[in-house]
Amino acid sequence: MTKADLVERVTEAIERTSGPMISKKDCARVVDAFLDAIKDALKEQRNIEVRGFGTFKIRQRKTRMARNPRTGAPVEVSARPVPVFKPSKELRAMVAGVDESELTDDDD
Repeated sequence: MTKADLVERVTEAIERTSGPMISKKDCARVVDAFLDAIKDALKEQRNIEVRGFGTFKIRQRKTRMARNPRTGAPVEVSARPVPVFKPSKELRAMVAGVDESELTDDDD
C-alpha cells in the first residue's frame, strides 16, 4: 500500500461515517502531518505508542565489523540509532488470524 492508497482509504472511511466533509487534499495533509509527527518524535529519540497498533522506538545498534562486498576487506560499522516498530499484541493476533490469548508476549 502506498501513501496515496492510504489517503484514499482514509478519505473513503471518513465519507462512509461522516459524509463528504473532507476533501482528498485535506485528508492527504492529515496523513502527512501524522507521518511527520512520527518522524519528528523519532528524530528527537522519543517513542511513539499507538494503542492497538504498535510502538515506534529508537534502538541503538552496536559497533560491528562488516566486509566490503567488492574487496572483502573488513570495515567497521559505527554504532548508530535505528528506528524499529513493534506491533501490538492485538495487531499480531489480527494478522495471524488467531485469538490474542494464543500469542506469547515477546518483550525484548
